[in-house]
Parts: sequence; C-alpha cells; structure tokens
Amino acid sequence: MSAIRPSRKRNVATIRNQKGGEPIVCLTAYTAMMAEILDSSVDVLLVGDSLGTVLHGHETTIPVTIDDMIYHGRSVARANPKALLVVDVPFGSYEAGPEQAYATTARILKETGADAVKLEGGVAQAPTIEFLVNRGVPVMGHIGLRPQAVRATGGYRIVGKTEEECTNLKEDADAVTKAGAFAVVLEGVVEALAAEITKQIDIPTIGIGASPHCDGQILVTEDLLGMFEKTPKFVRKFADLRNEISTAVEQYANEVRERTFPTEAETYSGNKTTIPLPIKKAQR
Repeated sequence: MSAIRPSRKRNVATIRNQKGGEPIVCLTAYTAMMAEILDSSVDVLLVGDSLGTVLHGHETTIPVTIDDMIYHGRSVARANPKALLVVDVPFGSYEAGPEQAYATTARILKETGADAVKLEGGVAQAPTIEFLVNRGVPVMGHIGLRPQAVRATGGYRIVGKTEEECTNLKEDADAVTKAGAFAVVLEGVVEALAAEITKQIDIPTIGIGASPHCDGQILVTEDLLGMFEKTPKFVRKFADLRNEISTAVEQYANEVRERTFPTEAETYSGNKTTIPLPIKKAQR
C-alpha cells in the first residue's frame, strides 16, 4: 500500500504538530513538473539552494543568488502544491543582520508565494530568526553540516565527532528552537547526537545524513532517483534514472540515424490532420 499524505494544504502549524508523530516526508523540487510529481507523497517541498550544484553546475551552493531562488520558487509555486513550500535563503543575503535578512525573505515570500523560508545557522543566527518570526516570516532552521559554510569549515564533514562539536550543536538546536523556528534540518550529524537533539527540542527535526529517529527526512530528489553517478553515503538510490535516460537517448539516436524514427504513425500527412491553434482571449 502506498503512503499518500492527506489532500489538505500543509502549513507551518501542521508540520510543527507532527513532532513525535508520523515522520515528515521532505524532498527538493526546482521545477513545476517535479513539484507536480512529488506533491501527492510529501509533506514539504524545499526549493533548495542545492539547485546550484544539481541544475547549474556549480561546485558549491555559494554562487546561488536571490534571483535564482525566486525564479525556481515561482516555478514550483505554479504547481500549486498542497505540500508546505519552503525556499532556501541563499548565501550572502541574510548574514549581515536581521534587517538584511528581513528584506531578503520578505522579497522571497512575496515574489514566489512560498509558505516559509530556510536559513543556515544556529546560535549566531538565532537573533535573526527571532526577528523574522516576530515579523511574520516562518523560518525553518538548518544546523550541523552547513553547505554555505564549507569554505570556512574546510569542506563537507560530519558534525558531532568531538565533545566540543556535540556541545555546540546542542546549543545551536536550543537557540534555533527558542528563536521561534518551526522545524530544523540536521545535516551530516552523527546518529546518536541527532537522536539526542530530536528528544531535546520541541520542534521537528528533519534529518539528512543524520538519525532515522529524526522527526522527518529530506533528500535531494535527483539523488534518490539515481541521476548522479556518485552520491553521499546517506543517500539510497530508489531508482536508476541516469542509466534509463542514457539508454533511452541512445535508442532514439540510433533510430534517427537508421531512419526508423519517425514512422508514418508519428508524422502528419496530407490535409486529413490539422493542428488546432490556441485561441487567444480577447483583451479588455
């Protein structure tokens, strides 16, 4: 039996109330088509700044701009998803302080129609999160491995291997919770620590490379679909679309070169078949 989530529109309160209950299912989406495909099975659709590496060929998420996020956020919003729609706040657009963060997030929400935003940082960003929440901006936090900080931290590395890291991450989780975030992503966190934090705080934890005991899980959709040759350890490939696409394209190329595509059934001949033109609505 497939697990299809309720048809009602998800909001910040419904996600917040899933703490300790049915696991929250989250996936990334960058286009309307993907949002339409995913929407019936997920609780949260994230327009992640991972689009920089997944779609645009960047090595990190750092080059991603506000305009990039708005462009893809609008695309996903056009699918009118019932899942909660969250948009990442890109690097360099919120770290200067609460006022900068408010200007950025207000623009993102107004121009995309998203339900909430996600930003990276714990104790250091808690004042900004509180500032935003108090002004009507719903915020999902993100702590642990922070992709926007890879240049400062020395790369993509697991968090929670030392006592100091454990202490700092617990403080980050507590700070984000008290600041008013409705949920927090735990990325690249040692399993036992992620499980402990999940018990420690009152908001849902969304794991990625963390504990199965988190209140929910998120993956980059293209990773689980097998679109990349290499994926992180925490990814399970639920499909192998890279090879399937490659096989399909190779077959298409061969049939074009052999002139076996298109066939008579796939071409228009004579005047028997007409293609209707779109009817333009009269302008008022």
